[in-house]
Amino acid sequence: MSKECLQDPAQAYKFTGVACRLTYPAAVVLNEKTTKVIEAAFQHAKFPTIKGEKALLLGSKLVYGLDNLEIHNLTIGQSAFELRPGEGISLMISNVSVVFRGTIQYGYGSWLLNFGHSLDFEIESDIDLGINPKLYCGDGKVAADTSDCFLKFHELNLLLQGDREPNWLKKIFTNFLTFTIKVAARSQICQEINKAANILADFIQETAEDFLTYGNISVDINLTGPPVVTANYVESYHKGFAKYNNTTTVIDESNFNPLQLTENKMLYFWLSDQLQNSLLNIAHQDGRFQLNISGTELTELFKANPSDDMPDYIRKCIMESSSPELRVWSSSNPWLNTSRDFGTTVWAEALGQLHCGGSEKPLVSFQTNVALEVRPTYANKKLSLNGKVTEVSAGINKLDVPLEIYTIENFEKLSTFLQNAVEKIGVPNVISVLDTEVTRVLDKQGTNLFDIYNPEVIPYDGYVVIQMDFGFPHHLLVEFLRKTLE
Repeated sequence: MSKECLQDPAQAYKFTGVACRLTYPAAVVLNEKTTKVIEAAFQHAKFPTIKGEKALLLGSKLVYGLDNLEIHNLTIGQSAFELRPGEGISLMISNVSVVFRGTIQYGYGSWLLNFGHSLDFEIESDIDLGINPKLYCGDGKVAADTSDCFLKFHELNLLLQGDREPNWLKKIFTNFLTFTIKVAARSQICQEINKAANILADFIQETAEDFLTYGNISVDINLTGPPVVTANYVESYHKGFAKYNNTTTVIDESNFNPLQLTENKMLYFWLSDQLQNSLLNIAHQDGRFQLNISGTELTELFKANPSDDMPDYIRKCIMESSSPELRVWSSSNPWLNTSRDFGTTVWAEALGQLHCGGSEKPLVSFQTNVALEVRPTYANKKLSLNGKVTEVSAGINKLDVPLEIYTIENFEKLSTFLQNAVEKIGVPNVISVLDTEVTRVLDKQGTNLFDIYNPEVIPYDGYVVIQMDFGFPHHLLVEFLRKTLE
């Protein structure tokens, strides 16, 4: 697939593994932070030395240069915005009060006299700022074109060295100096806003990429098509190709359609089963599905779930040996299927070994196949997978069974015990560990720093929708402003 975005939406949808929809209420929350970004753009604007000349009477001329132009005492009144369907966002910043300070060097030239002076000046101004960013696909990422940018000056008040200079000098400078400041401010500030807008777009996507990266595992979230803007939401479509070491999975038959998302929440993520299965397979290849339980932890598990059908030699190993250990790991690629009726059903195959007394030779080796329905929830900054076993089976490796139980009856008893233990003890414990570990990973990636309200994970046929309301995290704004001002 080309790195360029596909202009045909139907073609772009086929390659979409992740979609994101930001609705109007979310844009309202983000707009509240816009003033901080605009302030950064104003304060970061750099003005070059500006030189010029003005004709005076009797063939003389005034030659001038503006140096050290800076912005001070910036305050912003209010901001308003609207989503413009098919184009982008219209943003109006009103009542921007700002003082421009600098030094003007000037000289009078004629056939009679030449001399030069230098004055400090201030210009007090009241400005409205209008920006109409257009969103597009640039190098596979969301980019913003803010060339439609204008400044409207309501007031410009020139002060020369505290206004102590004679009025005639101020009158000479007022017109061309204020005009020059208008031109320079419009050019430099709009350039800085365009730079800040694209830094922000890159920052958001880089933050998302970092969130979806863990060790050797990552997700390619470059765009499959240009972002879409309607009156009610902004939406982007991403590849969602899982990457591991030097390999990348490809989604080319996605069932995504924008009609699968609503507008009731602030933020939506659409995730395909293809992406989730790719990540499961990669996690298996990377050896992440392993669990060792030993010592008192293992003993307490079986004490809390006593079983009448536990074979005596198993009981002695777990309850009486000095260091019992259960080792379990995935033996083949897990896979899942999501449906509206059953949620996400996961099929997994694992191998297990029970060791006693520190011996490397297992007392029992077994294989188990499990199917369970999973309905994830996220509350109080913790993930819960809420798994329900629907199928379970256990097989035994006869080479790892004591000789004294080599009878059909004993094998059947052992198989029944293992099957019950997997269902009632093993699966709930694995889910509990996964809850803790995935929550830890989410915290490491910064999820706990967000204010997430009423999140829901809703299963559909072949995909899930994660929808939520949120509060914009202050730490992200601080980090973005830090990068902007570097």
